[in-house]
Amino acid sequence: MAERVVDLATWPRAETFRLFRGFERPHYAITSRADVTRLVTELKPAGVSAYRACIYAIGAGIHAVPALRMRFRGDVVVEHDRVDLSMTVPRADGSFGYGYVGFDPAWAVFDPLCAREIAEAAERDGLGANEGFRDDVAYLSCLPWMDFTSLNNAMPGSDECIPRVSWGRFTDDGNGRHSVAVTIEVHHALVDGRHLGLFYEALQAALDAIEPG
Repeated sequence: MAERVVDLATWPRAETFRLFRGFERPHYAITSRADVTRLVTELKPAGVSAYRACIYAIGAGIHAVPALRMRFRGDVVVEHDRVDLSMTVPRADGSFGYGYVGFDPAWAVFDPLCAREIAEAAERDGLGANEGFRDDVAYLSCLPWMDFTSLNNAMPGSDECIPRVSWGRFTDDGNGRHSVAVTIEVHHALVDGRHLGLFYEALQAALDAIEPG
């Protein structure tokens, strides 16, 4: 993975960045629904993991939008060329740990990597949380027990700028269509609503493009 330093003198969002950096509560979350009809009716019966498919689609959305790969360290802004996906992995004792998988745009490459990391994280001891030593990650979590309309996350402070993405239970609208709520929470110094619209578009396109192995 590589990163580049963003030149604030030429960055069109520099003024916006400075404005929201001073906010006490600079984070905001948006929830929108993704269509998972094909995932439920075609891909799952063909053996595709719905959990890993959602991780993949979220990763595709994040990598499609440079703003979601930007981080700041003080007044220095960097853009990562790619980030790892850190997901919650349930364990047999009812606890969970964090797994980390590198994103690959090819589903056939990403899926076995993700499956292996999930299996290993389920067996590891300890939480495996990122203790602030790296910011080339995005945090993902699944809440399959509920279909939510909004969600926000515990944040360590106002300078936390790593995006957090959560998705819930798949729901059937009664007419043969299935959808899932997806929430993304971001720091407004780096990410605007337009960026999140592009994120959801890319996420949906990735879901629609998955082919069973």
